[in-house]
Amino acid sequence: MIRPGLVFALWCAIAAVVVMNDLVGDTWIAANLSVRAVEWYKALVPIPYVVMVAIIHARRTTGSQWFEAALLAALLWSTSTMLASFTYSRVTYEEGAEAFFDRLGFWWGAPYPLLVLALFAAPLLAGWVMAKRR
Repeated sequence: MIRPGLVFALWCAIAAVVVMNDLVGDTWIAANLSVRAVEWYKALVPIPYVVMVAIIHARRTTGSQWFEAALLAALLWSTSTMLASFTYSRVTYEEGAEAFFDRLGFWWGAPYPLLVLALFAAPLLAGWVMAKRR
């Protein structure tokens, strides 16, 4: 069963964790680590939380429409979390869109696309696993 309210509530939890993680990474951790290490920290730390939230979503949306529910979550979580992250960097550091899209440049080793990929893949994989278990 597709539950848009659940998708939104879980996204709010993910967005809060990602933004707070970016804040901690940019303030406290950035004083002690290199820029590259901070970028890896900001990308990798939220991934276990995203997987946990995806499992919660999959358990609540099992049934005949599990794929539609997982796809809705995957599309909304990945795009809207990128928008929240962009808004955070724009408001906090007055960065433009070009600086944000620079973070998405996976070809030079930027880790941020791993977080976006996890936000997209986690609901689909968790939904598939829950559907196979039933």
